Amino acid sequence: MTTEAILSIFLGVGLAASVGFRVFVPLFALSLASYFNVWELNESWQWVGSLTAVITLGVATIVEIFAYYIPLVDNLLDSIAMPLAAIAGTAVMVSTVADLSPVITWALAIIAGGGTAAAIAGTSSVARVASTTTTGGLGNPIVSTAETGTSIVMAGISLFVPVLGFILVIFLLFIIFRLYKKFKTTKA
Repeated sequence: MTTEAILSIFLGVGLAASVGFRVFVPLFALSLASYFNVWELNESWQWVGSLTAVITLGVATIVEIFAYYIPLVDNLLDSIAMPLAAIAGTAVMVSTVADLSPVITWALAIIAGGGTAAAIAGTSSVARVASTTTTGGLGNPIVSTAETGTSIVMAGISLFVPVLGFILVIFLLFIIFRLYKKFKTTKA
């Protein structure tokens, strides 16, 4: 496996994690990176770097970010975020992976990309539900800001330092696993 292939996997996993917090932020970041020739996408995904895609994903990103600050809409978005995140996580992984066979690319995309995005989106949804129940929704803007900020930081780090992005994903998944074990033993 080439260095380019490994870096592309790290990029895909990092962006998939970012998708778990906000679906359109990493897609927009990837679109910008492709448009400005920071990262080259697979041949069939080069349309993501078109000006039309940059504008469309930019508008979708702004709408998504602000929608999470509207009471009730934030919870509605969370209810559809996990399947969308899994699909988008798979898509960013497929679009970035280089020099691998289609079978390996799609297996990685579904398991690592979609799985990572779904795990983080699920945890994000739980955080919002906890915020809604404990603060009556008053804490939700804080949760939204943290999620958006984390998505932006993860996308940026993943695009410019994919290895560090991958390490951060491992750290996030470790925290999620620890929280899951803690809540599981608390309920038992």
